[in-house]
Amino acid sequence: MRYEKDFLHLQLTEPTVLSLGKFDGLHRGHELLMESVFEKAQTGLKAAVFTFDIPPVRMDSMHQVITTNEEKQKLFLERGVDYLIECPFTEEIMHMEAEQFIEEIVRRLCVKWIVVGTDFHFGHNRRGDYHMLQEYAPVYGYQLRVVQKMQYQGRDISSTYIREALLKGSIEFANELLGYPYFIRGKIIHGNQIGRTIGFPTININPPPQKLLPPYGVYVSRIRLDGKRYGGITNIGKKPTIRGDYPAGAETYIYDFHGDVYEKTARVELLHFERPEMRFAGIGELRAQLEKALAYGRAYLADQ
Repeated sequence: MRYEKDFLHLQLTEPTVLSLGKFDGLHRGHELLMESVFEKAQTGLKAAVFTFDIPPVRMDSMHQVITTNEEKQKLFLERGVDYLIECPFTEEIMHMEAEQFIEEIVRRLCVKWIVVGTDFHFGHNRRGDYHMLQEYAPVYGYQLRVVQKMQYQGRDISSTYIREALLKGSIEFANELLGYPYFIRGKIIHGNQIGRTIGFPTININPPPQKLLPPYGVYVSRIRLDGKRYGGITNIGKKPTIRGDYPAGAETYIYDFHGDVYEKTARVELLHFERPEMRFAGIGELRAQLEKALAYGRAYLADQ
């Protein structure tokens, strides 16, 4: 997959089928768009995705993202996209009129087909929509497919819907909306080594502050590492039992695993909520609770 950010200096030469959107979470509703993209790609076009890189206004739950830019890149790579254009939301882009935006994407990205959802808006003051794309299709010689929203339990599947489920701690419901397990992907860093001293070595990932995390607590998890998959137990939170000020992160014990994995990249998928994060009286109580959580996780994974 070719990854590009400098949209206004980009010039593709291969004809493309292009989907545009925010794609936060890359959920089941987005998959309908991608199915149309790959259907048209079978006619000889390159599959391209255009999304905006919009920095969060504030680091609160309504502005944090379900998938970071790096996680989004990995998801599109796994799906077989040929081009991912992640356009920074600069002043120039922000104030570009919708008609000019259409001209720029068609010319720079060699577009023959455009695939969008009914809620896609673009251009200054979000004035452009799929009606405008339809109007300009004969002008620029592309074809348009508009994909209806997918619903689940009487409501449109959207990033907002998923965000609400995550914030409630309904991880399994969020995963149903996503179509895959919510995950945290990042480089494994050195922790405080407490787990190792009590016989439970863990891996630590500190997601960036713009990453939306579910409620702090213990989750049954699956871990993708070095091309393999493992079961595990993950604590999301700030380690309240341990002295010190820790950033919110994911600390994971991997079942039946031994190895030096520092600086490697892991993907931790959350499957099931076991209990809230708790502060214990000491290391002995922490160890006892870890043993309970590990037994719970093994039993849960055995039933899957």
